[in-house]
Amino acid sequence: MAPPIVLAPRLQALLDRANQELGRLDGITTLLPDPQTLLYTYVRKEAVLSSQIEGTQSSLSDLLLFENEAAPGVPIGDVAETANYITAMSHGIDSVRGDRLPVSARLLREVHGLLLDGVRGTDKAPGAFRRDQNRIGGSSPSDARFVPPPWNLVPDAIGNLERYLHDAEEPLLVRVGVAHAQFETIHPFLDGNGRVGRLLITLVLCAEGVLREPLLYLSLYFKQHRDEYYERLQRVRTHGEWEEWLGFFLRGIAEVARTATDTTARIVQMIERDRARISQVGRGAASALRVHEIAVRSVVLTPRRVGVATGLTDPPIYAAFRRLEDLGVLTETTGRQRGKVWAYAEYLSILNEGTG
Repeated sequence: MAPPIVLAPRLQALLDRANQELGRLDGITTLLPDPQTLLYTYVRKEAVLSSQIEGTQSSLSDLLLFENEAAPGVPIGDVAETANYITAMSHGIDSVRGDRLPVSARLLREVHGLLLDGVRGTDKAPGAFRRDQNRIGGSSPSDARFVPPPWNLVPDAIGNLERYLHDAEEPLLVRVGVAHAQFETIHPFLDGNGRVGRLLITLVLCAEGVLREPLLYLSLYFKQHRDEYYERLQRVRTHGEWEEWLGFFLRGIAEVARTATDTTARIVQMIERDRARISQVGRGAASALRVHEIAVRSVVLTPRRVGVATGLTDPPIYAAFRRLEDLGVLTETTGRQRGKVWAYAEYLSILNEGTG
């Protein structure tokens, strides 16, 4: 475990900025009439980004279509992996927020088991710490970029990490940054370590009450700075460069929190603007507003989904879709005569920023 860290003035300034941006992000959630409408899509964007870092090709649109039972244009396995990430993330967040389990070895194993259930890596001991040697890069341990500790040391190493998270005296964001680096160094699973390690960050922030809602995810930052991310982690292992790693990590917290705050504000303004426009259409406005409400929650939708959610019959549903298309709120995505799927186009465009 890393020694206690005394923050240099530069790091203290970055820590203060990161905490300030996290406070702004947490504050904006109190202004949302229904935070769950944004959480649905934020969680899915994070699932896509974190899975893309591991090599999947699924996009946010693919995932949303998959959840609407519309065939995506990528291998179904890729989308299933991303869907598993949502299940694992939701389980972890529900556990720490409901006081079922703290952030712990047991919870990380549960999250890992859900992550690899029935998808690529399902033969890599889902839900169990490894009992074999693994490596990062290379074709064998001799030419690997990094060889994690032997498997028999993993339980003690994770136990030390758990105690550090809960007992250390460093500021929370410093502990989270150290814990993420240590988790990736221990590499306790045969597969899925990167995704669990990124989830660990959000789980701790929610468990400690820093965020009321899980709106902060670092996968976009790690993806945009992928080479530096891996290099900073490696330099911690080989040269003990904790200050450089923490500077990179804290900058990421501040940058992602600021972006999430700005994006949330843009989405709220868009929703309120469109709701006001729909209210002015006259006859049929009530049904159109109900369909718009479903679009806000799911972004991609079908008449069947709307019918189940609202109890409306097909005629008012299709009439509402036409009104929303005329207003430019919804766009039909398939071009087919049957099995049509509509998307909240501007909303999807905002969410897709950075996922390409």
